[in-house]
Amino acid sequence: MRIGRSLKRSKEKSTTNHIQVNTLSDVVNENLVRLMNELGHSSDLSVRMIESPHQKSVQAAVIHLDGLADANIINENIVDPLIQWFKENNQILTEIEEQASHILTVSQLTVKESWQEFISAVLTGDTVVLLNGSTKAFIASTKSQPSRAITEPTSQTVIRGPKDSFTENLRTNTSLIRTRIQNPDVRLESLKVGSVTQTDIGIMYIQGVADESIVKEVKERVKGIDIDGVLESNYIEELIRDDSATIFPLLLNTERPDAVVGNLLEGRIAIIIQGTPFVLIVPAVFSQFFQSPEDYYQHQYISSFLRLLRLGAFFLSMYASAIYLALITHHQGLIPTTLIVSLMAQRENVPFPAIVEILVMEMAFEILREAGIRMPRAIGPAVSIVGALILGQAAVEAGFVGASVVIIVAISAISSFTLPNTSLVNVTRGIRFILIFISAFIGLYGILLFTLCIWLHMSSLRSIGVPYFAPFAPFRFKEQKDGFFRFPLSSLLKKTSRK
Repeated sequence: MRIGRSLKRSKEKSTTNHIQVNTLSDVVNENLVRLMNELGHSSDLSVRMIESPHQKSVQAAVIHLDGLADANIINENIVDPLIQWFKENNQILTEIEEQASHILTVSQLTVKESWQEFISAVLTGDTVVLLNGSTKAFIASTKSQPSRAITEPTSQTVIRGPKDSFTENLRTNTSLIRTRIQNPDVRLESLKVGSVTQTDIGIMYIQGVADESIVKEVKERVKGIDIDGVLESNYIEELIRDDSATIFPLLLNTERPDAVVGNLLEGRIAIIIQGTPFVLIVPAVFSQFFQSPEDYYQHQYISSFLRLLRLGAFFLSMYASAIYLALITHHQGLIPTTLIVSLMAQRENVPFPAIVEILVMEMAFEILREAGIRMPRAIGPAVSIVGALILGQAAVEAGFVGASVVIIVAISAISSFTLPNTSLVNVTRGIRFILIFISAFIGLYGILLFTLCIWLHMSSLRSIGVPYFAPFAPFRFKEQKDGFFRFPLSSLLKKTSRK
């Protein structure tokens, strides 16, 4: 029924003395007035008033937000039972309160007396029942948050292996993990981060397998986050990482449930964030970023070869353009005579220095890469591929760049696509340009000096206190079975123990 007039009369009669700061009033209309004022009379706030035909002073209000709560559950399990109860009974208030758990036939029902808990329940999709004369709020679980269907991963595809991926719904993501690990030792602890968004965060690990000190450290870091809102997992990643200045990823992110399960079995911790399909895995070490879930779905020799191939592609993506520029500019004597003659013949009609050639082609490929990502999926790949071919051929024919430069830049770009983690791909893109500028002025000596600085920097990094180069530095012999080489699965599996 419409409550406009009754709310107006209640607002005129009520005073601030009736409503405490953090407690509910025993008058339903006063609570509704306060709620509507706090929510700015939001149009999606739904309130259903229910009156008793036997005792007009006994009435109930069913409150929820449209779109966040399941309307069928509200009608069938809350509104209809309450109406039927008031029709058949003429009970005093205390008896109605005592029997509320039998009247409201929902899967989960809690009773709260705090105003903040009442507000939080409404905003998260639960339905709250208020009774006249009672300062209690009966909170029924009716969440029905919209989410997309489970689809194939978009950024971490495999030929052989599971084809499902996480969604933006936290409960869907936790269910995908629990269907794979049906073990009572799996722990899931929920937190809320963001003073405005109040985003749900889930910290999942296997007790007895994960290091308790690391679990405690992760919880403290997440609890210590002070931010208005969390929209994606990178918000959490930036705020809990050990070194905020480094460009190297210190936390692993994945949208594959099987990858998360594999890491949980190895003793790591998963951080699941509501609103994003990417789950964070901590701690993360450097060798993990060259591993793909598909490595465990094929023979160990093939997996080891592919990991070494990715490692080689990582260095090739960073150093190919810089080394070519250093050799052609400062160290021509290191190039075989036949090859240097061919390279100089190609550059004979090029009016620009070698560094300009490299930078022009690198920037052109980066622009094409971004265009392919931002454009509609139907035409994005075609534009990026055709654009690269036409641009490269036209640039060579026009005499802007040499053919060798196009080949080197293409090798660098293609090599970056072999890396299974996009965070590491972005690192190679940034370091590549720094190396190009250094090699243009100092040559190979500058490349070696910068490489030494990078390795020293990486050696100092920690991921939730774990050395970034572990288990190679410090060297741990027992943990070498799943680094850049993969040993048989029989030697990798370990039984979880309960404490």
